[in-house]
Amino acid sequence: MRFTVSSTALSNKLVALSKVINSKNAMPILGNFVFDVTGQTLHLTASDSENTMHTAVELADTDGDGRFSIGNHDLLEAVKGFSEQPLTFDVNQETNIAKISYQNGLFSLPIESADEFPSAQPVGDQATTIVISSQLLGDNINRSIFATAQDELRPVMNGIYFDLTADGLAVVASDGHKLVRNKIYSITSEVPASFILPKKPASLLKALLSKDGGDVTVRFDDRNAEINYGDGTIQCRLIEGRYPNYNSVIPQNNPNELRADRVGLLAALRRVQPFANDSSNLIRFHVEGSMLQLDAEDYDFSKTATERMNCDYNGQPMSIGFKGSSFIEVLSNLDCPEVIIQLADPSRAGLVLPSEQPEGQDVLMLMMPMLLNDM
Repeated sequence: MRFTVSSTALSNKLVALSKVINSKNAMPILGNFVFDVTGQTLHLTASDSENTMHTAVELADTDGDGRFSIGNHDLLEAVKGFSEQPLTFDVNQETNIAKISYQNGLFSLPIESADEFPSAQPVGDQATTIVISSQLLGDNINRSIFATAQDELRPVMNGIYFDLTADGLAVVASDGHKLVRNKIYSITSEVPASFILPKKPASLLKALLSKDGGDVTVRFDDRNAEINYGDGTIQCRLIEGRYPNYNSVIPQNNPNELRADRVGLLAALRRVQPFANDSSNLIRFHVEGSMLQLDAEDYDFSKTATERMNCDYNGQPMSIGFKGSSFIEVLSNLDCPEVIIQLADPSRAGLVLPSEQPEGQDVLMLMMPMLLNDM
């Protein structure tokens, strides 16, 4: 079998696919790319057994169909160094060798049969379908993935929860200390449906989704999801289990409202946070009138820091503790000039909202308070 393909097109596809491959695999063949030539199209596949990625590239020339697998590392290192030029693969499936020739030379690599490569579990006939723009999905994943947990005891917290209802599509992530809830009002369903997307396929999508406004189609059932984007597909196993009732932890009555410059507050927290105790990372927020004061201390090492900044505040004087590193993450994952922080009392969660909501969406981030000592 012989075929010719653009070096740049092949390299770009293989680099994207390689991100799904683990450094160590229970099955050695999972360290390979699968090449499947059908007509004038080369279909490429990579997998870690739970997540499978497919993409395709048009061929300049081919003399027949065929299928084989080839180790990812050596091929990737070889092709990503080429300038744009044709690469011709001459594949001998009797000797299990592929010779790849280019303008100034050639190299050869061993190949294997693709018959042992595991197939992804298909999504069932009763699957639910969501169609969403690639930019909207990418923005919501990017805004949420930092809040997912690493919790062996509660694996449902380790992914992003997609909750489809008649009111809209909620995209939720939480580690128990912070929570992100994005609501998209344009995507609704009279039949409620939900799934928990694991962190790895979410990270892959975050890197792959374009900003060109094309649509992504997500089909999912109780166990698996198939996500079609641009010129590729991800099939993944979902996290099974019941996600906690995230709405129940969002306080509804928060009479104390603070408005502050997001970038200024973020910079102040980054200056103060290194002085906080390493184990608790506690920062005290004291707000009164038009002044917000941030305090951090670590008495074990005789370190303290205080910084004040102007704000707009229309509530009772209050001191409340938050984990500094988590608050920095929350502010870093918002894209707005100012943030609104809504507080009820020092024992209840604080809400962080963008000053300007994205069109057709409602973005909310929640921070659980920490117990203040006599700072």
